[in-house]
Amino acid sequence: MPVNTTYPGVYIQEVKSSVRTITGVPTSIAAFVGWAPRGPVNDPVHITGWADYEMYFGGLHKDSPMSYAVYQFFQNGGSEAEIVRVVKDSDPATLPIGAPHGEGEDTRHVLKAISPGIWGRGLRARVDTEVSPEVPKGSFNLTILDTSTGTEEKYLNVSTTKDDPRSLANLLKGSSLVTLGPGDKPGPVQANEKPPDGVAPLGDPPAGMSADKVKWFTAGAGGSDSFPGVKDFTGDEAGKTGIHQLRKTDIFNLLCLPGTEGMQGLQDVAVKLCADRRAVLLVDPPAEWRAVGTVAADAAGGLPITGDLARNAAIYFPRVIAPDPLLDGAERPFPPCGVMAGVLARTDVQRGVWKAPAGTDASLNGVHGLEVPMSDVENGTLNPLGVNCLRQFPAVGPVAWGARTMRGADRLADEWKYLPVRRLALFIEESLYRGTQWVVFEPNDEPLWASIRLNIGAFMNSLFREGAFQGRTPSEAYLVKCDRENNPQNDIDRGIVHIHVGFAPLKPAEFVIIDIQQLAGQVQV
Repeated sequence: MPVNTTYPGVYIQEVKSSVRTITGVPTSIAAFVGWAPRGPVNDPVHITGWADYEMYFGGLHKDSPMSYAVYQFFQNGGSEAEIVRVVKDSDPATLPIGAPHGEGEDTRHVLKAISPGIWGRGLRARVDTEVSPEVPKGSFNLTILDTSTGTEEKYLNVSTTKDDPRSLANLLKGSSLVTLGPGDKPGPVQANEKPPDGVAPLGDPPAGMSADKVKWFTAGAGGSDSFPGVKDFTGDEAGKTGIHQLRKTDIFNLLCLPGTEGMQGLQDVAVKLCADRRAVLLVDPPAEWRAVGTVAADAAGGLPITGDLARNAAIYFPRVIAPDPLLDGAERPFPPCGVMAGVLARTDVQRGVWKAPAGTDASLNGVHGLEVPMSDVENGTLNPLGVNCLRQFPAVGPVAWGARTMRGADRLADEWKYLPVRRLALFIEESLYRGTQWVVFEPNDEPLWASIRLNIGAFMNSLFREGAFQGRTPSEAYLVKCDRENNPQNDIDRGIVHIHVGFAPLKPAEFVIIDIQQLAGQVQV
């Protein structure tokens, strides 16, 4: 604020700088939408490694294509992912228990599994009254066991007073296995006569405790492992259910839908979501694509996603052959989206989002082969149609050998033909969208325009120095225009400021032509 000058002397005031650094957004956060046997629902879970997926969603499962895709994503260099678990039945399994009450009678509590799924039927609870003598009368100990994973939670000296910090409702707020459901009421609950088989950690009462002070309880009905249908996946945009749960996330750059190739309409919803969130959909090949001729015939008539939104999608063919850890390493085919999401993430870190995720450096880690081996001629049939091929070469192994969007067919002559060009544009758009929020409500005149040119120009120049653009000089590589010429008075009066940003993207060297000529000897003319 202005200094109030009252005495002769020197005054110091801090002046706000016009420099507002624009930071580039992440480029390789992959989102996976699919079925898992356990884990949170209705909210995406951000994970940073395979161990996180195992902790939240149970690891690999034979009926969960998503689990294998996430495993292959991290195996190929991925580092961050958003996981959306889609279920058909959202009712969790219940675990009624009978606990002592302060007046000497039992109270029936209903515990519910923390998330839907048949896994909740494996929950067991043990209630005992061997409590500390200093705690109020009627307190009890509760132990909960997940028999499928061996996870055990113990809650000692549970109070029967609702407002007590150690009441059952308060203690279970931190549980990773169960929540406290409604319906507590007086009355006993039929307990097991003996501990269930195979639960050694709780098989015997604590030392010095008589068996009559221990009660076992087994989870009742509830929970389902039915595979969700198309409606479960598409969900509702307004309610942010199904795939639209991703609208709750801050950012994601790649979207994978493993195991959903035959679900009509889901891909259209997914690519629309990607367009709204400036992300790219990695499409798996349809199950009937078992021969190059079939692929060429289908692709010539139109890829699975067409129209302008196809610029935010890329398709890879064929499926990959990899060992299955659940089958003692036996090899079987998998959709390639998880592998390719990892390859894109690895390329972004090593070279930048402007580098095509293809070539001899784009190796497919953990892949032992391809379902449909291809020759150069067959590859040349599919590439002009916008189908990215996966190839296997001697000494190099399986690699990605294509980098086009689904608008990449030669006959379309689309400006978003190449995947790295599209992803670079999305990166710049999202970075500038977030980095110019401060402009809103600022006085719309030359000082603001100069500040905008300064900050956006600094961001674009940093990309130029990293090798993201064509050109030998900044003026050849990019431009930032925000002045009186593109901000007429009429727009200023309407509260509008126009910022024009252009860039010259690098195009991948898709075709390398070497001219070889035989030179004559030293012929005297």
